[in-house]
Amino acid sequence: MTAELYIVIEMATGDVSASEGQLRAVLALSKIASVLIRPVSGSTLAPATTKRLVDFIQSRSVAALIADDAGLVRSLKADGVHLSWSKDQVARFKEARGILGERYIVGADVGRSRHDAMELGEAGADYIGFGIPGHVEDRATAAERRLDLIDWWGEIFQIPCVAFDVENASAARALAEARADFVAVTILPAMSPEQAAREVADVIAALSVTEATA
Repeated sequence: MTAELYIVIEMATGDVSASEGQLRAVLALSKIASVLIRPVSGSTLAPATTKRLVDFIQSRSVAALIADDAGLVRSLKADGVHLSWSKDQVARFKEARGILGERYIVGADVGRSRHDAMELGEAGADYIGFGIPGHVEDRATAAERRLDLIDWWGEIFQIPCVAFDVENASAARALAEARADFVAVTILPAMSPEQAAREVADVIAALSVTEATA
């Protein structure tokens, strides 16, 4: 069974029309499991425009997640929160679960930490993400570590895992072969809808090869 697609869309403040255009092009390609709405670095999500995007995503029968703001998730009736990597993930997870309860999705990126992954799994996270934190300079070595972690997790644990910070379609294929349940594709604000669709189409093609050879 191949990995499913998990779209990360970085939304510039107030620029919801551009994000809708990107998602419209991407969602026309294939079934998407979920879309994570994340603000561009150094900004925050505006509730009104974020609500519009949440409604758009949910109208396509796709789960709409919001980065790092459980209160906003609850007020906008999104499907869940994703906790970006930090050094205090377990405490942040417990806080988010306390705000949202069990009805909402609470997932977390643990970066390259086995310890955090296991602690969050035991605490009841809905998924575990393995990514490459932005401060990491040796990204090639970090990518190998991420691959090893996903293979380890998929062999032992039942909780789904998401591969984040995926460099290209070849990396997506390798991560799927290592038993990632979801592969994240990031859509940047500067991308046109056509560019966003091409990025996702390349990953879909790579995952299709993985499924055919499984």
